[in-house]
Amino acid sequence: MKSDQKGFTLIELVVVIVILGILSAVALPKFINLSNEAAQAATQGVAGSISSATAINYAARKVSNAASVGPLASCNNVITNINTLLAGGLPTGYQIDASAVACTDGNTATCVVRNTTVTPNTTANATVVCVSP
Repeated sequence: MKSDQKGFTLIELVVVIVILGILSAVALPKFINLSNEAAQAATQGVAGSISSATAINYAARKVSNAASVGPLASCNNVITNINTLLAGGLPTGYQIDASAVACTDGNTATCVVRNTTVTPNTTANATVVCVSP
């Protein structure tokens, strides 16, 4: 009498489980690292928006637009005027490091933007176009 059993053997199931374990051990560190990269990209995005806002502000000031913000001669001035430069202000969990770096009209200064929601904090540089009073 011939027995036709269908299904997988125990050895086949163990081999599949071992292969899945190896694949997960290799892939898991990559997924964990993505959260750090995402936080860094978000910080760079905020720094980019500050850079763009100050460049637009400088252009508006040069065409004598009353809606421009001034003076912007240091990172401290950017901190003071951030709610006017960015709609809604600086996103929650981000800060601009106060700096005494000063610059003159049309020149640039570099302000450090810090994301305080992750550990370690991620930073990015915002290039600020300065505006004289």
